Amino acid sequence: MTLRDALILGRVSNLPTVWTNTLVGLALAGGAAGGAVDGARALPLLLALSLFYLGGMYLNDAFDAALDAAERPERPIPSGRVGRGTVFALGFAMLGSGLALLLWIGLGLAGGTGYWPAASGLALASAILFYDWHHKNNPLSPLVMGLCRVLVYVTAGVSVAVPLPATLWLAAGALLCYLIGLTTIAKQENLGRIANRWPLGLLAAPLAYGAVLIADQPWAALPWLALVAWMAMALWFLRRRGPGDIPRAVVSLLAGICLLDSVLIAGAGAPALATLAVLAFPVTVVFQRYVPAT
Repeated sequence: MTLRDALILGRVSNLPTVWTNTLVGLALAGGAAGGAVDGARALPLLLALSLFYLGGMYLNDAFDAALDAAERPERPIPSGRVGRGTVFALGFAMLGSGLALLLWIGLGLAGGTGYWPAASGLALASAILFYDWHHKNNPLSPLVMGLCRVLVYVTAGVSVAVPLPATLWLAAGALLCYLIGLTTIAKQENLGRIANRWPLGLLAAPLAYGAVLIADQPWAALPWLALVAWMAMALWFLRRRGPGDIPRAVVSLLAGICLLDSVLIAGAGAPALATLAVLAFPVTVVFQRYVPAT
């Protein structure tokens, strides 16, 4: 396996969105003090949740190998550059390593929350496996994908505090709506048209919630305006529907996760962490130019 194939299988261009998801969970669960997070907890948590994401992406290709042979023959497995069994093994190894790290974070670090991070990680691994195994022709797959991201929030949050505050659950609801709308588009990108439009209305929910947060934290207006502008551009691609516009809308909305996370963090009163989330946005956009994001 070449390095490029490894990066393509892992869709590493979207990794910054996992990191900003993690920051949301930490900030909203009370793991940010003075605008910063405890590096001793945050760094292994970022690594663990990155392993979940990468493992899930590898397994996605392994489960979809037959379909990709017809629709995306250039992918590493159908092209013959990487064996399907190798990808399965690496994907499961990454999920297992992520679970082991979460167990250590909960039980091995000072001030740990016990088995909660590992339990949440097990739920996340289960959601990832279910999605990878049964997302094609499954009308509920956008919901399952959204739950995968919600569980990143939850896993990061329970590494800091149990029970989780209501603000984290509200933020998770906003993210879930965003992911359902995004995944609905992504499921139809090979059709060249959007046949099922009603879930796109859910994209308005995180914008509405962000507007509520601005009332208490006016600084959140900056990333919120950036998110509005970026989403408007992505939805314009859908309306125009030129060649490649639907995949372009998908990757744009994927990068927009960083901006949404920044709004949620700013709403929690952590402007320094929100700035980090904003900076992750251009990093994601640049990475997407070199490694396919969907």
